[in-house]
Amino acid sequence: MFSTATNKPQPDAVGKAEGAVPSHAPRYELLTIGDELLLGLTANGHLTWIGGQLARRGVTLQRNVTITDEAGAIAAQFTESWARSEVLITTGGLGPTCDDRTREVIAQKLGQCLVFDPEVERGIAERFVQLGREMTPNNRKQACKFERGELLPNPNGTAPGLWVEQDGRVLVMLPGPPNELQPMFTSQVLPRLARRGLLADGETYVQIRTAGLGESMLETKLQPIFDRHPGLGVAYCAHQWRVDCRVSSPDGRYSMAQLQGIAEDCSTRLGDDFVCYGHDTLEKVTGDLLRGLGRTLAVAESCTGGLLANRFTDIAGATKFFQGGIVCYSNESKMQLLECPECLLDQHGAVSAECAVALATGVAERLGADFGLAVTGYAGPCSGTKGSPVGTIFIGLHAPGGSWSRKLSYPGLRAAVKERTVTAAIDWLRREVLREAQQTATRAPLPN
Repeated sequence: MFSTATNKPQPDAVGKAEGAVPSHAPRYELLTIGDELLLGLTANGHLTWIGGQLARRGVTLQRNVTITDEAGAIAAQFTESWARSEVLITTGGLGPTCDDRTREVIAQKLGQCLVFDPEVERGIAERFVQLGREMTPNNRKQACKFERGELLPNPNGTAPGLWVEQDGRVLVMLPGPPNELQPMFTSQVLPRLARRGLLADGETYVQIRTAGLGESMLETKLQPIFDRHPGLGVAYCAHQWRVDCRVSSPDGRYSMAQLQGIAEDCSTRLGDDFVCYGHDTLEKVTGDLLRGLGRTLAVAESCTGGLLANRFTDIAGATKFFQGGIVCYSNESKMQLLECPECLLDQHGAVSAECAVALATGVAERLGADFGLAVTGYAGPCSGTKGSPVGTIFIGLHAPGGSWSRKLSYPGLRAAVKERTVTAAIDWLRREVLREAQQTATRAPLPN
């Protein structure tokens, strides 16, 4: 969660500065529908994702209620939320099976009939042909829409979304799968809401993304800057190994250009603890730096088992800088795949500074990369030694200028140790590549 503060109390009304939302902030609620959410079979990622998308546009999601697929539960909660909201978003229950009841129940509560759309049915049938599967009759229910509503095309699935404006309110109904919901929300729902003045056209704040600093230290560093700007809205949100700071203008006195200028002062003060403006990940920022220098990267992993490589291959266009990765979990694989000396492992162990450097150097040489990044450690719960308990991690970094290692301690659950290790490794690489980029820029000849 973001913790928020302003330099002095602000009025509720939002001014008409660039990016500001209307003075009347509409009430948004979200209904996430599905037994699988309440049974813990599926994480409710819709709340965090939709809430985040709305927050970027200056809207706070006021409430999320998760309910079962049972018709009575849907009817009761819809009635309550529809009366309370100006924009109501629902997710789930638009599919072809008997437990997908959202469309039918809400149509009844709105007093609308569902009408069959043959064109939508043809689109569903074509998708089944593309997938090489047979379309069963129950899929026809997905071709029904409200008689006084609109369809939201679903290019990644068979269930269209639904849009209804009634009783001075807006209803948005979206399918449950994230790969269908998210592109529909960004490309169709947000622009429609913006055109109706229900949220801002673009982001209403500037986000400063940082790494390596705690929340309290970040505030201590930046507060002298913020003190010079009365009425500034400031919000902090801590994540693993990074903290985001959002700068906004609650009463509209600062334009987006002025907010950007304040953010630039912050980035200068932070030095290489500053990652980026906006929402790019550490690995995306690092990849962009590598590409800008024409440098390449290879990774070697022991305790993280492929998570480090996965973070980089999640980036579109990673082939331009990422050579590949090697998961060498056992000592034998370290020796066979990366020629880590057996005597080194016998003397220092696989969880050691010496091994981390050997793996980083070995993977860079084996895969022909400029940078090699390696991680080894005890992720737990039943590993570790007296001198190196669970959570002991060594990161190795091979760069054109040399090779180094770092020892870190991350006590905790196995999954958390692995994630923190990957993030810390990427951040160290980012700082090293950033230094090379800055040195290269300093040495660049002046234009004629």
